[in-house]
Amino acid sequence: MPSYLDCSAEISELRSTGYEHMCWLAADIKQDDWVIEVTASMGDEIDRLAEFLQKNPLPILQRRLEEFDLPECQQIMLAMKNILDDGVGFAVLDRLPMDNYPIETLLDVYWLLGQLIGRPVAQKWNGQMIYDVSDTGAEYAYGTRGSRTSVELNFHTDNAFARMPPDYVGLFCRHPAKTGGISRICSLYSVHKRMQEEYPQELARLYQPVFFDRQKEHHEGAEKVCLAPYFSWRNGRMFARANASLIRKGYQVADQQMDELLSAALDAIDEVCAAEDLWFEAPLQRGQIQYLNNHEVGHYRSAFEDHDDPLYKRHLYRLWHRESGDSSYDGRSFH
Repeated sequence: MPSYLDCSAEISELRSTGYEHMCWLAADIKQDDWVIEVTASMGDEIDRLAEFLQKNPLPILQRRLEEFDLPECQQIMLAMKNILDDGVGFAVLDRLPMDNYPIETLLDVYWLLGQLIGRPVAQKWNGQMIYDVSDTGAEYAYGTRGSRTSVELNFHTDNAFARMPPDYVGLFCRHPAKTGGISRICSLYSVHKRMQEEYPQELARLYQPVFFDRQKEHHEGAEKVCLAPYFSWRNGRMFARANASLIRKGYQVADQQMDELLSAALDAIDEVCAAEDLWFEAPLQRGQIQYLNNHEVGHYRSAFEDHDDPLYKRHLYRLWHRESGDSSYDGRSFH
């Protein structure tokens, strides 16, 4: 059974939540904290880039940032990354010129801008690098990711069960839903702090290994679940694997009885995250690009109804970024 983090040491005293500026409530958030406008100079640079990309076709995965001189984009995207690392932990770039260029060209632009956040990595075991977030009509069940359905997705971090979860998550909105599909963001430092105050025993349980359903993202014959803690720390910063749903499913897939304290801890997490003062609503609009710190903030998506016209169905393009390991899904380096 793979256990990706060393959690053998008994937790005798819970850590305090450092990085107080990341421990925010919804009332603390201002638009300037998370919205980054595309300036006129950045817009001009994107136009020149898009025109070049159209005239010089190349498979998108072959596009390399170092081949382009993009000083304005670099400056803006660095500001976004600073928000992810040392601000509120999420940011939205507003926005790409959706009506001026084919979607294939805008995807090339998104791919290059994303490399200014970090190295793109595979999002599925088969090596898929750019992931379509849309409703396929599939039932949300074992082996089907919630991102391929229209169901409500409670607060989580992406790929919580992975050997190396991504550091950052990007979402580029081609079309929002007809109704619903609203994004909410919460600080996991604030969740941790409230758990310390109201559910200390349950919080302590979340520092111990739990089963996660791996959603069939592994090679044939590998374990269907993994063991890892919900909360841990790396270099003094939070490293959360937040997904209560995948933990509950993990115990079902492993055919293991969940202990009462863990069951209570997951219920407590759900209750804390549902508190309206804790989360901030940030609807994603056409042409906007949202980035998230995938260890320190959790995100939620409400259920949604799609447009009748399939050309206008809710459709986002997702990127994952991670500097550790190689760029494969598991991040294992060859030696």
